[in-house]
Amino acid sequence: MISKIVVASGKGGTGKTTVAVALALALRDEMDRLQFMDCDVEEPNGAVLLQPAIDGDVPVALKTPKVDPSRCTGCEKCREVCAFNAIAVVNKQAMVFDNLCHSCGGCILACPEDAISEADRVIGRIEFGHRDNIEFLSGVLNVSEAMATPIIRALKAKGNDEMLTIIDAPPGTACPVIATVKDCDYCILVTEPTPFGIYDLDLMFQVVSELGIPAGIVVNKDDGANLDIDAYAGDNNIPILMRIPLKLEIAVHYSKGVPLTQVDEHWDAEFRNLYGKVRSELCQSPSR
Repeated sequence: MISKIVVASGKGGTGKTTVAVALALALRDEMDRLQFMDCDVEEPNGAVLLQPAIDGDVPVALKTPKVDPSRCTGCEKCREVCAFNAIAVVNKQAMVFDNLCHSCGGCILACPEDAISEADRVIGRIEFGHRDNIEFLSGVLNVSEAMATPIIRALKAKGNDEMLTIIDAPPGTACPVIATVKDCDYCILVTEPTPFGIYDLDLMFQVVSELGIPAGIVVNKDDGANLDIDAYAGDNNIPILMRIPLKLEIAVHYSKGVPLTQVDEHWDAEFRNLYGKVRSELCQSPSR
């Protein structure tokens, strides 16, 4: 069974990367090859824990309008058609705000004077490498750039659909998360036993439910008093796949960039068991 398993949460700091990296490391002896993809392109940190050898990178560019002032008459057709307010007309000259542009090309079609052309503008890069038989891919959005989604789309296009893929999702439930999870087979929802954790768990569960993606819960920082999470899981018929205890030892190792599977050898078996539960859930889910 070839699958794309995405690890998401709805908020930052719950332990998405901890779970995603540990799952990949636990499965590396079970698979000939597998793929780890870090889609948290605004703050990628999968490499900190996975420690891959980086083999290279490729730039990601957007098509951005360029205005020829000698041809522009200031007719404002381009401004009128732009849905993202990326164009203003000042003193009869069109001005483009690159960071607001979504590269739709509408302004080029609307310009009656052929005064607008397109040029590539690099907004980030995709890094690729490996650790043992784990293929590593990570998107990196340039500082000051506003749109993460184009990097995520380019990153996923570079992936290999012929191998198991573990995807580390961005926090939140906005466009970058939708672009990350929308074509995945299963979503592991990582939560923590706090009011914020449960609130954002619910938001993320609504997203995957709307997209028709089966999901299960991993409770991180489990303090043994997770009645609210247990009740929520029961009310929504979501399986709790794993519990990671709230332990100082785990936190200390994480702060040093040590994956959970290297904290104690029993975690290898725990995460292989997690994968087994995901496979079982996928077998029981109707094909999408």
